[in-house]
Amino acid sequence: MTEQPREFLADTPEHWSVTATDTPFTGNKTSVRADDVVMPDGSAARRDYQVHPGSVAVLALDERDRVVVIEQYRHPVRHKLWEIPAGLLDVPGENPLHAAQRELYEEAHVKAEDWRVLADVYTTPGGSDEAVRVFLARELSEAEGERFEVFGEEADMRHDRVPVADLVRGVLAGRLHNTCLAVGVLALQAARAGDGVESLRPANAPWPARPFPA
Repeated sequence: MTEQPREFLADTPEHWSVTATDTPFTGNKTSVRADDVVMPDGSAARRDYQVHPGSVAVLALDERDRVVVIEQYRHPVRHKLWEIPAGLLDVPGENPLHAAQRELYEEAHVKAEDWRVLADVYTTPGGSDEAVRVFLARELSEAEGERFEVFGEEADMRHDRVPVADLVRGVLAGRLHNTCLAVGVLALQAARAGDGVESLRPANAPWPARPFPA
């Protein structure tokens, strides 16, 4: 028997019953929730997870096929990681494109004219509800005005522009570990090898994980 192609394979929303819930920790931007979830066999199991507002990330690609990257210290993993510009969806229901444009300006002092969606991912669905939309931004130029004032870890950031091919090799060699960078550059390579970048979803494509007004 010939296996049929799974062209329409897709994740599906589902909600198992919750008999009790508690929030043992509430932080500045995120919290921890504990739910008692009813399993398919009727038993209940406790599931602890981080409640997260969601994030956006930007693979900003210049005319020389280089990606805007930043190096930032990440305390939980005790590493300085090379990343692409990214940030939280600070306002509930915020348009993710507007948030991405803001982050590109604040972290790289760059603006872009052409925006598309590369990928929508759940970063760690076994322990967090964080959803990230990764954008492709092209036709870059320097942003107007003064640079955004940075604090804390961001004050120590380094900036660079690195060819896509070098980043892909770094991810596959295990030298680069940031989720958004890895997803972004590999998704870009896949798009180029497939139907092309022009076939990517528009920047304001619906995002069920973090709905926003049209």
